[in-house]
Amino acid sequence: MYSTLLVERRGPVGWLIFDRPAAGNAMDAVMFTELPRAWAELDADPAVGVIVNTGAGRRFQTGLDLAQLSRDPAALREQSRQTRRAQLRLTGWQNGVSKPVIAAVNGLCVGGGLHFVADADIVIAASDAEFTDTHVSVGQATAFEGITLSRRIAAETVMRMALSGRHERLGAARAYQLGMISEVVDPPSALRDRAQELAETLARNSPAAMAATKRALWGALEAGLTDACHAGAAELVSMWGHPDQLEGPAAFAQRREPRWGDSGDPRAVPGAVSAAVPAAVPAASGASARPHRSDPSAGDEDR
Repeated sequence: MYSTLLVERRGPVGWLIFDRPAAGNAMDAVMFTELPRAWAELDADPAVGVIVNTGAGRRFQTGLDLAQLSRDPAALREQSRQTRRAQLRLTGWQNGVSKPVIAAVNGLCVGGGLHFVADADIVIAASDAEFTDTHVSVGQATAFEGITLSRRIAAETVMRMALSGRHERLGAARAYQLGMISEVVDPPSALRDRAQELAETLARNSPAAMAATKRALWGALEAGLTDACHAGAAELVSMWGHPDQLEGPAAFAQRREPRWGDSGDPRAVPGAVSAAVPAAVPAASGASARPHRSDPSAGDEDR
């Protein structure tokens, strides 16, 4: 079904793997069309609880494939149109994925590849992984990837990486110290096994509660403190009366694994408390509710 991606299932874990290792897993015109479809497929699969995003070969993701796109003007124009309208659909966040997304960074992550780091819920990396933002080294500005990262980690860390361009790389150990990633996996060959283990741990939790948590926490990155607290309260209250809220304590008391419901919006469950989310914070998981972040200009990733 896909020529630039591998989409797999391993128990409750869905895997979305960039599969252009000869090109550093850079994004070409075909990958642009396949990414939204792959994210939607895994998000809609009731057997998948968590999604892991990684790369085939020695590199994680190296941004746009400028050589290929230069030979496909139509694809470049379409990418430029999506950029101008802030309608990119590359990452799980941009595609409104409600399930937890773990980025498992293997090897080098360059330029536009940082979209997939900035937009993941959890990031782990192999001990030999490296991060570099080459935009300014090719006369382009870093914008949305850096802006999002600076809401999650120290702004100075992001600023240094953005202004250093291709002349510095941030290693996995330092990225962990700075809070850019939450775990370093050594040896690097163990990265996928560790990502699978972590994803299976997350998948033991309530899908509905995790989806509500994602909406609340990502909404807080976009909104002011007061609006974020109102939106977070709405997501919290949305779980009141949800079957998972009863199942969790019952399973704990009975010393058994819980039997969770589906990952749908808990506000749609009969008996759950209805709670309206302020319009200032997007409550839906659709991509149209997330217009703020996308690549600042097509063709600016240097591999």
